[in-house]
Amino acid sequence: MEPYAVGIDWAKDEHAVCVLEASGHVVARFAVAHSREGLRELLRRFKRIASASELPVAIERPSGLLVDALVEAGHPVVPIHPNALKASRPRYRAAGGKSDPGDAFIAADLLRTDGHRFPRLRQDSDELRALRASVRGRDDLVAERVALGNQLTALLESFWPAAAGLFAEVTSPIALAFLERYPTPESAARLGEKRLQRFLERHGYSGRRRPAELLERLRAAPRGRAGEAEAEAKGALVRSLVAALRPLGEQIRELSSAIERQVAALPLGRVVMSFPRAGRINAAQILAELGDQPARFPTPERLAAEAGVAPVTQASGKRHAVAFRWACNKRLRAALTTFANNSRHGSPWARQIYARARARGCDHPHAVRILARAWARVLWRAWHDEKPYEPERHGGAARLLAA
Repeated sequence: MEPYAVGIDWAKDEHAVCVLEASGHVVARFAVAHSREGLRELLRRFKRIASASELPVAIERPSGLLVDALVEAGHPVVPIHPNALKASRPRYRAAGGKSDPGDAFIAADLLRTDGHRFPRLRQDSDELRALRASVRGRDDLVAERVALGNQLTALLESFWPAAAGLFAEVTSPIALAFLERYPTPESAARLGEKRLQRFLERHGYSGRRRPAELLERLRAAPRGRAGEAEAEAKGALVRSLVAALRPLGEQIRELSSAIERQVAALPLGRVVMSFPRAGRINAAQILAELGDQPARFPTPERLAAEAGVAPVTQASGKRHAVAFRWACNKRLRAALTTFANNSRHGSPWARQIYARARARGCDHPHAVRILARAWARVLWRAWHDEKPYEPERHGGAARLLAA
């Protein structure tokens, strides 16, 4: 058992800290500001108590400036999920009260009594953390683009639905260029086949529809009943959304190019890219959440649970229930299920597992999670061994190919 246990309740402006001895006696309670001087004061106070290696710290977050400062100073950091802290509160008080100093004490006491149950934080390499920052930033920008695209589609549906479905994606560069030039039905009233042909050539249209077909779609769609003033106001809103979406798309493309270079430069990135239909962006999304510390997931089952592709079983007496796993790394689940869904088109083994799940009555998302759980075992082995995926070494795939 460690001689001391520290609990920190993280907050935006101020952190509550509690230090316990191995016996449970409170050594110190204080709060520090979330600032450069506040973090320095925190480390100074810790040094007065014991060396950094003797002061493990329990905290709800696995990342952030505070965690970076603690790791850099040499403190073992133990992330504890907020749900674990919430479930432990009844051990310390009958009422449902909550306070930051109280949560800091609970975190410290959990670390003191059950520290062996929680894995220590292991920092990934600087290159891996850079990849994670890029991937998560891109994913957030993509989500923002989806939200703005939905807003633009809803706006067009209210007064000019033909423009919303003219091209495959309303957020594509050519669709945005068209809406910038023709934001209202009136602005496109005199648009003819030759003029549309020149527009398509100028913007590198790669679709299969001829200008005459596109014009027919514009004219055949239902017309909105917006008056002149309303249509003009909504046209201005269309231009505003286009102005917001254009640079967003450019930044996503630049980030995607950078991510593709980053993941290809990492040995583990090339391992994940070797899987069927993983690609570069999806491989980067998977690796960004896996990290490069194998001890983080000591078993394939641990990886499947963290990725949310293994169900939760609840059994008591005659009651037995299997439920969807809500508590997980949702970014990892999205990345792994996306890969699993794509792999059906490049791996006969994956296609067979998916087909069997569907034959048992599973819907598409459930069947994809079943396939993702199967892939998690193979991915875990390749990730641990740092060896690319080889179908002939994959027992299930090899047997299927032999048959």
